[in-house]
Amino acid sequence: MNCELCDRDSGEVLYRDNFLRVVLVTNEPDYPAFCRVILNAHVKEMTDLSAADRTRLMAWVFRTEAALRAVLNPDKINLATLGNVVPHLHWHVIPRFADDAHFPAPIWATRQRDGVVHRVEALAERLRAALES
Repeated sequence: MNCELCDRDSGEVLYRDNFLRVVLVTNEPDYPAFCRVILNAHVKEMTDLSAADRTRLMAWVFRTEAALRAVLNPDKINLATLGNVVPHLHWHVIPRFADDAHFPAPIWATRQRDGVVHRVEALAERLRAALES
């Protein structure tokens, strides 16, 4: 089986344990603070997990959202789990700003404008610190 989320991190790891990892996606230039919370096991759907594991995974999704809010103060956070292309359980946690390229549409929709890219100095380090608190 060839799974890009099993084979590589696809970004800068902000947190990792034996259950999951939080990754800062590095190939989304319009969204430099786009994060993924990725289950380490190759699992397809949330209901494939035990109730305890679902709770644990979602706690990290919410923790990642809180860290992004604390560091960036975005207008909105988008949470998404799709898995249509990569059927490996992961959540997208995406800070959004009213002046970004796609707002108010999803980032995968047609661009609305050139958009402002919101960058934060030492972003990875600041997010790591926020995830620890």
